[in-house]
Amino acid sequence: MGFERLKVPDTFFWAKRPQMTRPLDGTRFAAMKGSPFSLEEQIMPEKQTLKRARKDRRKGKAPTTQAGEFIREEMHHIRSGKHGARSAKQAIAIGLSKARRAGVHLPPPAKGKASEKTRRSAARAYAKGQKHESHKTSPTRSRAISGVLRREGHRAASSAALSHQASTAARKRTHAERSASARKGMSKRSPEERSASARKAARTRMGS
Repeated sequence: MGFERLKVPDTFFWAKRPQMTRPLDGTRFAAMKGSPFSLEEQIMPEKQTLKRARKDRRKGKAPTTQAGEFIREEMHHIRSGKHGARSAKQAIAIGLSKARRAGVHLPPPAKGKASEKTRRSAARAYAKGQKHESHKTSPTRSRAISGVLRREGHRAASSAALSHQASTAARKRTHAERSASARKGMSKRSPEERSASARKAARTRMGS
């Protein structure tokens, strides 16, 4: 399953922020207790990811599909050892925040769908992206947060972790929501794509 078509839950996982970290250049960064910034908000996307997301937008693909490009980037970074994540949920959260700050029309979750802390963070990221203004990220903060993520594990991008995350998210949705989502996805696919999916499913059943 390609991450570019991944539909993701709009929830965040908040990692505990350390009181002090040492970036790679040896300088110190004090993460102030109670700071409104989170790890998810401070990582910038790559140019290739931005180009793919814009291409998806030009093709009329859904915002969640565009956001999938940023999540795909995060999974690639974790698997290649660039940095880690505490869980698949946190990796998805970083991707969603990147997408919002890049201008993807992905509004914050509705009240009751996520914690107030999550909703505030999502609202900040979304507002930044909708302004379409270039903003400079603090190099010191960026290095410190990168250092924090490098110390995390790499199992968050494993097949087992992603499967568990998908199952957990699916259980939170009603049968009607899952059915409506499936019908919406199929309606956007061409007859050739639906036929290819059917043939693939048939091969899978024959092999099992």
